Amino acid sequence: MTKITGLTVHDVRFPTAAAGDGSDAINRGDYSATYVELHTAEGVTGTGLTFTNGRGNELTCAAVEALRHHVVGHDVDRLCTAEGARTLTADVQLRWLGPEKGVIHMAAGAVLNAVWDLRARVAGLPMWRLLSELPTAELVAAVDFRHITDALTPAEAAELLDRGLDGYEERRKGVEETGFPSYTTSVGWLGYPDEKVRALTRQAVKDGWTAVKMKVGGPIDDDVRRAGIIRAEIGPDALLMMDANQVWDVDEAIANMARLAAFEPHWIEEPTHADDVLGHARIQQSLGDRCRVATGEVAANKVIFKQLLQAGAIGVMQIDACRVSGVGEVLAELLMAAKFGVPVCPHAGGVGLCEYVQHLSFFDHLRLGSPLEGRMVEYVDHLHEHFTDPVTVVGGRYRLPERPGYSVELRPEAIATYSFPAGPAWRA
Repeated sequence: MTKITGLTVHDVRFPTAAAGDGSDAINRGDYSATYVELHTAEGVTGTGLTFTNGRGNELTCAAVEALRHHVVGHDVDRLCTAEGARTLTADVQLRWLGPEKGVIHMAAGAVLNAVWDLRARVAGLPMWRLLSELPTAELVAAVDFRHITDALTPAEAAELLDRGLDGYEERRKGVEETGFPSYTTSVGWLGYPDEKVRALTRQAVKDGWTAVKMKVGGPIDDDVRRAGIIRAEIGPDALLMMDANQVWDVDEAIANMARLAAFEPHWIEEPTHADDVLGHARIQQSLGDRCRVATGEVAANKVIFKQLLQAGAIGVMQIDACRVSGVGEVLAELLMAAKFGVPVCPHAGGVGLCEYVQHLSFFDHLRLGSPLEGRMVEYVDHLHEHFTDPVTVVGGRYRLPERPGYSVELRPEAIATYSFPAGPAWRA
């Protein structure tokens, strides 16, 4: 039994706004992390983070402090169950600030991800392997099925997990050899001038990328021009994804995609407000088989995912490792997607998100038996050097992480340099 003896939270911010890294139709921020360390008497430390975009990161850090008493002094294994996690997500006083959404929920995600990281470190396993090889009963016990049993029952989840055991070793050998497919977003940030977009896309092709994503949502003529540049550079056979970051109304999204369809987008991501399930469904209906609708990176909780799937509103489901309340809630999302037969392509446009979601996609393939076809993990080539176990991407494919844990431990010098507001990067 491993007991948590202390919690430390850091406000870490990287100055990315000036260069336009991460810029899209609504965001131009400083990639930031509410970074949590959980301490034990044995000297093993678990780490977790939730991603923010700069200002307001202090609010999420304060929310972590408000949750401190739910984890310090408590057992790791119990906190990895739905019952244990619920002490954070259903706090009878903090619940009024949600429920199960927003700052408190993201703070719970940072803490509970750190709990799971601690569990994986104690077991001496990378997170993908810990999850993939856990008994079905323990995985089902980690999922909070409240409010989703009309879409997924515990018995259905257990059946999916048991079925996924068949062929596990063969699939593992396969990804050990070939890795997991990915795409790059780094070529098409909205704040980049055309020539930078052209140069980055050309370099991406040279580096072996066959799938790229661009940001849209500026003036539509600009979007069309930039889409033409990227499509010309990647050729007719490569995949081109587009991401509007929620900036369009539903009718506007339908009209704009009618013009952008000429460039054969594989999907349009977040074409309207993240909570507008029926709006997404109408956009998907208008596009038909020409283009998939993808969303989920800022979906508030598992209930939104349930509704998107039930409404047939998406052709691709995107999960985020830390927008929701950690591993247990992500497991619920992956299981629902598996039941509905919708491919999962995680969001990773933010500091530490690539490190996180690689484990979730490997679990989806290895334990749920989801095919690699139609699945990709986003890759953003920013800030990996600040982690002790950064992602490895070769030839446009993620390689299996080998070190124990969830891969989001920041280097001490990165915490010292980029802590806000006292770190040297900010004093300067």
